[in-house]
Amino acid sequence: MRRRSAVGSRLSANGGRRGLLVAAAVLVAAGAATLSAQRFGRRFEPPPEVTKLPYDGRFTFARVRFPLSEYAGGDIKWSHDYPRAERHFMEILKELTSLRPTLGGGTVVDLSDPDLFRFPVAYLCEPGYWVPSDEDVAALGAYLKKGGFLIVDDFPTRQWGNFEQVLARVLPGARPMPIDPAHPIFDSFYHIDETDLQLGGYMGGRGQFLGVFEDDDPTKRLMMIINFNQDVGEFWEYSDEGMFPVDLSNAAYKLGVNYVVYAMTH
Repeated sequence: MRRRSAVGSRLSANGGRRGLLVAAAVLVAAGAATLSAQRFGRRFEPPPEVTKLPYDGRFTFARVRFPLSEYAGGDIKWSHDYPRAERHFMEILKELTSLRPTLGGGTVVDLSDPDLFRFPVAYLCEPGYWVPSDEDVAALGAYLKKGGFLIVDDFPTRQWGNFEQVLARVLPGARPMPIDPAHPIFDSFYHIDETDLQLGGYMGGRGQFLGVFEDDDPTKRLMMIINFNQDVGEFWEYSDEGMFPVDLSNAAYKLGVNYVVYAMTH
């Protein structure tokens, strides 16, 4: 389906497509066909154990941990889908590219931790409950300007107000804007078409892909992608549970792979 990636995919074009479909199908087959309420409910508990992996030079999924607003209600918002989402996604990335990522999950990093700059891609979810300190804000702004790439996910529409306020502190004057379907991020490994972009939004709404560009110029580097009114990580997490159709899980994995390949080559 797609040429070899710029980071050196080991698979042929057709093989790459088959590899993703087969890998996702194996994950689905490995789990139960349905998801119990008890299983689904565990996402609202504190993560069993937060992992801080020692840096060894390999690509590692870096999840941002942040202080919570008073409205979080005891739910650890930044940990949603942790660590199963990254565990599954890194297996897919290993099978499809030559990045040789760290497996078994990812690492959790605070924005003020200098180790943030070791990770070219960072993932942050539930931005409506994100209340960064001034130190966090300065660190993230520096990270993005120096070439870091941020994925913002699990983002219901109602969380926009808080996110907009935080973004104004991180990158004053930055304006998130819709990403053209012809943008290179949708063609960096897989050619992602309109079908793959229809994952469905919260409460039946339409999801969007928004971006923050260097100097607010869509022709320059994309520094942040926002899965607005969407939860791509949810598809990664439950790809072995039979909760979603395989095609949707595949589409979410394609997006994730493209995000990483784009970030590593721009």
